[in-house]
Amino acid sequence: MGFDMSVSAIRPDVRVFLENLSRTPLARMEELGVERVRALSKGIRAARGGVDQSGVIVRDVYAQSASGKIGLRCYEADRGTASGPVIVYFHGGGFVLGDLDSHHGVCLAMVRALRLPVVSVDYRLAPEHPWPAAPDDAEAAARWIAANASIALNLEATGLVLAGDSAGANLAAVTARVLTDQPATLPLVAQFLIYPCVTPKRATRSLTENGEGFFLTHAAIDWFEANYRAPPDDPRFNLLAFDQSGMPPTLVVTASLDPLRDEGRCYAGMLIEAGVSVVFQEAVGNIHGCFSMSAAIPSTSKDMDRAFEALRSLISDAAPLRDMARMSVE
Repeated sequence: MGFDMSVSAIRPDVRVFLENLSRTPLARMEELGVERVRALSKGIRAARGGVDQSGVIVRDVYAQSASGKIGLRCYEADRGTASGPVIVYFHGGGFVLGDLDSHHGVCLAMVRALRLPVVSVDYRLAPEHPWPAAPDDAEAAARWIAANASIALNLEATGLVLAGDSAGANLAAVTARVLTDQPATLPLVAQFLIYPCVTPKRATRSLTENGEGFFLTHAAIDWFEANYRAPPDDPRFNLLAFDQSGMPPTLVVTASLDPLRDEGRCYAGMLIEAGVSVVFQEAVGNIHGCFSMSAAIPSTSKDMDRAFEALRSLISDAAPLRDMARMSVE
């Protein structure tokens, strides 16, 4: 794998994680078949044991869409959730990997911190279902949740927060653009983008500095994009290809050792230039994928706590705008 041990910004637990990773086949996932990578990832999760679900009610349900059923996992605090929006979460994994289980811990942490309901979306994956299956499912799920929150999910939701990490953050932003232009039953309150995949791989300083040895590599990015098969300039993939005006208040979190770092910084800047309220955070010394790997990188818990606190404030600040939007939708 070969990462530079002299990098001073790297955290001790991140360094240990990368050393351990370098001794596994996942260090070169692009050289393996998709099914092999998925099996290895599930095996690692199984070896770590179950996740503590105490204090959270978890239910698996299905949304109906034109393409069939979409799996959803609904999380609520067992002592009741706060009045407010429902967080719709899209998992990462390069549009190829990941599922409801891979980001189970992230969703549990989020509902505990925010005391708001979280609904995780099991969208279709490439290469079996290449683009635009994922954004189709993301939009369909968000609209279904907005229309059925009170009846099918037993949630008293006041709006939607679209959230996700990596590829999931891409889907959150793509869906936010669609719901901004063509509102759902519930108003869009905010978006929460964790080390987002913003645009097809392009030359950036972070890709040069972090494209080898920090979990997500040049070759892996190429592998994900080849499997996803999205048109590089289509606004349902390339977030830089659409107008950012009117987008909801946004929290962007990047990681300093992520090859996608500069994409996230650039996107936050574009939102700000368009007049969108933006909170930007960077997990210094951490890597791409850290939120879903907090069990292996314990220091990530502080990054998550900081992000959840910022999201709480962002949602609170957006409440008056949300109420106005809800009246217009109704």
